[in-house]
Order: sequence, then C-alpha cells, then structure tokens
Amino acid sequence: MRAVVHLVALLVGIGAGSQTNPARADIYTWTDAEGVVHFTNRPPPRRAGVRVAVRAREPRPDDAPRASMGPRDRSPDRYSRYDAHIREAAALYRLPEAFLRAVIRVESDYNPGVVSRTGAQGLMQLMPGTAARMGVRDAFEPRLNILGGARYLRVLANNFGGDLILTIAAYNAGEGAVMRYHGVPPYDETQRYVQRVLGWYWQYMQADGS
Repeated sequence: MRAVVHLVALLVGIGAGSQTNPARADIYTWTDAEGVVHFTNRPPPRRAGVRVAVRAREPRPDDAPRASMGPRDRSPDRYSRYDAHIREAAALYRLPEAFLRAVIRVESDYNPGVVSRTGAQGLMQLMPGTAARMGVRDAFEPRLNILGGARYLRVLANNFGGDLILTIAAYNAGEGAVMRYHGVPPYDETQRYVQRVLGWYWQYMQADGS
C-alpha cells in the first residue's frame, strides 16, 4: 500500500503579499503510526507509534538538476547572472526572490539551455504546453523563462491558498496530482523535489538575511 502524504502547517506561505519569516531552517519528514508521511519545518513529535525519518538533507553545492540534456554553464557567476530577471519576476508576481532562486537551482542549476528527459526547457524547466499557457514565446530566453515560471508559480499559489509546499509539489507533479491526493503526491521524485526546493529556499533566505 502506498503511503499517504500529508502536509503539516508550515510557518511560511506564499500568499499574495505575504512576508516570509521562518522560525527555523530545518525541514523534517516523519511517518505516523498509520503510515501517513508528513512534511514540516517543526521538529516532529517523538511519541509511541511515530517513526521519525531522516531530516531533509541540506542542499549540496554540486546538486545536479533534473534536466539532463543541452549545454551546461559551469561558471560560478551564473548564479548571479539572472538576478535582475529574478527580482523583476518576484516583484511582478509577488513571490519571494529566494523561492524563485531555489526553484531555478533545483530545476536547471542555472543553465538556460537544458532540456529534461520529458521535454521541459530552460531555467525553470517549463513544459512546452505550460510555456504556451504562460505566454512564453521562447523558453530558452532567460528573462521570458523566469517570468513564465514565476507566473505559473503564482497561479499555483493562488490555487492552493498560498501553501508553499503544495505549490512546490504541483510545480513538479501537476495540479491534478496534488488535488487527487489532497497533499504532496506519494511519488518519490516529488517528495525529493519538495525537500530540495525547501532546502535551497531556506539556505537562500538565510544568505539574504531574511
């Protein structure tokens, strides 16, 4: 039987105009006595019937993106090369800059020309259909890709009431899967994806002094 995945309320959100001030940077997963998997930034309960899983690992500088084809930029300055576009997208769609940076880091490692095995393209790994829906004419053009990805994240955030984790999960697995499972889908890839994005998000917020 597949484990059910449930989101414990986090201390952050990405609702319109929200301010993100996390109480702590650690991210945990734990499984309760009924096999329900929980994601939370609060220390999990330690009581009878609760099996505590390993804390979501800290991101490594060499974390590989999910994308696997196309040109790769190895220069360290790529991590700041798109700052102006990220700031523009964050302001336009009212999302934290650190959140957009985290998604880009996990999706493409800041390589604008990569293509995933499933056909997702560019910095924020937009599928062609999603790019078209978001008005992105060229998914390999960094500014357009970032604006399109941020717009899609804003749509997801609105659909899920500003819930950070459900927004991240839907970006990876699709809105339908999140609604079908009433939370983070029980897909290994999506659960790892949520943990990685959250890890980078907190790391970027700490670096920014947020």
